[in-house]
Amino acid sequence: MPALHELSAHDLVSAYAKGELSPVEVTRAAFARMDAWEPKINAMYRVARDAALAQARDAESRWRTAAPRSALDGVPLTIKENIYTHGDPAPIGTRANEAAPPQTADAPAAARVREAGCVLLGKTTMPDYGMLSSGVSSLHGVTRNPWRLDRNPSGSSSGAGAAAVAGYAPLHIGTDIGGSVRLPATHCGIFALKPSLGRIAVHPPFMGRVAGPMTRTVTDAALLMNVLTRPDARDFMNLPFEDRDYVRGLQEFDPKQLKIGFLPDMKAGMAVNGEVRAAADAAAKALAGAGATVAEIPSFLTPDMLDGMCRFFEARLYNDFVALPEERQQKVLPFVAQWCTWRAARFTGRDVMQAYNQVMAMREATVAACQPFDYVISPVSPILPYEAELAGPNSDPHDALAHIAFTVPYNMSEQPAASINWAASRDGLPIGVQLIGRRFDDAGVLKLARLIEQLRPAQRAWPEPG
Repeated sequence: MPALHELSAHDLVSAYAKGELSPVEVTRAAFARMDAWEPKINAMYRVARDAALAQARDAESRWRTAAPRSALDGVPLTIKENIYTHGDPAPIGTRANEAAPPQTADAPAAARVREAGCVLLGKTTMPDYGMLSSGVSSLHGVTRNPWRLDRNPSGSSSGAGAAAVAGYAPLHIGTDIGGSVRLPATHCGIFALKPSLGRIAVHPPFMGRVAGPMTRTVTDAALLMNVLTRPDARDFMNLPFEDRDYVRGLQEFDPKQLKIGFLPDMKAGMAVNGEVRAAADAAAKALAGAGATVAEIPSFLTPDMLDGMCRFFEARLYNDFVALPEERQQKVLPFVAQWCTWRAARFTGRDVMQAYNQVMAMREATVAACQPFDYVISPVSPILPYEAELAGPNSDPHDALAHIAFTVPYNMSEQPAASINWAASRDGLPIGVQLIGRRFDDAGVLKLARLIEQLRPAQRAWPEPG
């Protein structure tokens, strides 16, 4: 039998139902795994050992009486630091907020998994304000990639990505406003879904911001979607609830009916690494070999659109930064402080609106490019995992988002997009591919991801703390 940390959520609930495993022993094994890895990777902000064991004992009692709360009752899980959980501070990754008070209520995603009986092991790390695709934080320190400790797990759901690789739990929840679940997924070799805007309730909602599952398998992500997609009135952008079983839907797919666009190069931002391009090519060819119609499509993103997105994010963060007292401004990660002030301090209202108009142009171009196809496939990140200590892959706060050209358009267009590992680089680093669906077709993206999971090359064994 595999070690407990190797079992999927699907495996665990099956074993719980048969009385072969207990949520208590699984939770203890999760903390043992955390104890072995955490000194090396620093993926956790808070560890809720006592509370988690109490939740596991309650779940054990429910399974014993054949009365589980859900199909995920008793399954261990982590939640990203910025998703509010009752009783825990949410400093949003920055030392400027190190005195943040405990939250008085769960955010929607946290509320849904508690209702389902999941065992919350703790909160995962993130960079300052979630504004970096990096594991570097002024508050949390450096989160490292378990595949190679000198490499970055990417971000901003950096701790969640690293924790998934290390086997802390089968389920993790991150957030994504420009690539923040998909970039850690490609650099950590896991699966992550950025759902359609509003599919999973968030609070407070914001343009492009979503919460999404981060798991080792597509089936586990579908299981988590069954729980997370339940509605919450606090999200005024929440989509109408669809009472669907995402797991059952994974089986209903015929690739011969699919028309897929292949976007190998966005031609904006950083150049595409040759090994990243080769992985995307191979995935597209595999889909064609399975019977899908695959056609290469040109880039739809211009450098002006990408710069407009960057300027909009700069203005948004600068607005928060200048509201801080000077002594707290000094605690923000210097890279982030420089990024949000170097030009935003001089922005006029016209500058901000011009940036916003570029974001809307990006949205229009993205939808138009995807419209002729059922799905689009592309790289996730143009690069391989970079150095762990760097706040950004090019170390330039004046060009901080050059690596998100493949991911951010779908936040703005509100389309579902996923990252799934395909293969490894010559140096053994993960390389994922991105799968994009039309708006609202989250179930379809999961089905396509399950197909890719079956078509891809044999995967390496997960790393051990050693």
